[in-house]
Amino acid sequence: MSTAILALEDVTVAYHGDITILNRINVQARAGKVTGVIGPNGAGKSTVLKTLFGFLPPRTGRITLRGKDISAQPSHERASHGVAFVPQHRSLFGDLSVHDNLLLGCWPFRGDKARVRQRIDSVYDRFPILAQKRNDPVSSMSGGQQRFVEFGRALLIEPSVILLDEPTAMLAPKISKEIYGLIRGFADEGMTVVLVDQNVRRCAEVSDYMYILELGRNKAEGSREAFEEEGGLREMVASWMDYKID
Repeated sequence: MSTAILALEDVTVAYHGDITILNRINVQARAGKVTGVIGPNGAGKSTVLKTLFGFLPPRTGRITLRGKDISAQPSHERASHGVAFVPQHRSLFGDLSVHDNLLLGCWPFRGDKARVRQRIDSVYDRFPILAQKRNDPVSSMSGGQQRFVEFGRALLIEPSVILLDEPTAMLAPKISKEIYGLIRGFADEGMTVVLVDQNVRRCAEVSDYMYILELGRNKAEGSREAFEEEGGLREMVASWMDYKID
């Protein structure tokens, strides 16, 4: 079994001090694997990612990166250690061009002009549509194209870990299929991926291992194979979440 690169260990998280969202959660994201996190609305899925990235501090337990306790480490330091986060809701500057949005993603190494040029060129190579639209304002682009900008911006720091919060929400099926292919490709390139998703079937297809949350607690977990087995995790998830998984 591969090593856990990023992990929540017995973590409790609360909003406003007394509204508990995560209750003694355990999640391990392993090297070069896609770890899926599923559950109904309000289960705490997005809070898992915000906690992993440092937006929310744990009240109990700890967060580790490559075995080191980073519970008190701010988000920008986690990013400097190779952790990238693509939130569910758009986080781009709509009035700025694609190129300018990418330049902002290079802020941590803005003084190294060669590296800035090389990293942005690598994004354009990966997403040719962004190269074509590099001077267009982001607000003029489709939802799928904007998502590619967000993916590209996350990749600028050459992350070893990438956190993805419902990356295909509100996107057309064709674009969604392309994005799931990208996610699987990230892992194949050696990145550690944590994927929060409402699309259980697609999440199961691209994930190597899945965690299922209920009301901020671990409900179940298992491999892709366990999820696919008839009479196993698949049926439990389908009945518990009232989903039809085809």
